Amino acid sequence: MQQVKDTPRALVRIGYDGLVHKIFKGHLAKERFEHEVRVLRYLEARGCDFVPKLLSVDPEILKIVTSNCGTRVDHLGEDRMKELYTELETFGVRHEDPFLRNVTYRIADGRFCLIDFEFATLLDEPGQPSLKPSAAQ
Repeated sequence: MQQVKDTPRALVRIGYDGLVHKIFKGHLAKERFEHEVRVLRYLEARGCDFVPKLLSVDPEILKIVTSNCGTRVDHLGEDRMKELYTELETFGVRHEDPFLRNVTYRIADGRFCLIDFEFATLLDEPGQPSLKPSAAQ
């Protein structure tokens, strides 16, 4: 497996089959895991095709396996990036971490995609607590 990210909050690897393996760790790992699972299922039920598809969930080790949405993007215009995150909101989700690091490019269909939904907000669930880390965490 190719290691993509190893931070205090997550270990992400891409398997030889191209699938993405993400293990949650650190502050609020269980809550972030459960929330990302909920958001990905929500988006799939609404037919959002520019986010990873959740393939398996292992609550014992806080691991998800998803489809691969392509490679990370190094450059993208501010307007185009804003369009992507605004398009996501039409599916009922605000990303809450709208930065280039969460944009990928899927060469198979020439589509920009979004990843990492552990801090996202489901717009039809007002008042849900934010899992975004504060500067102190």
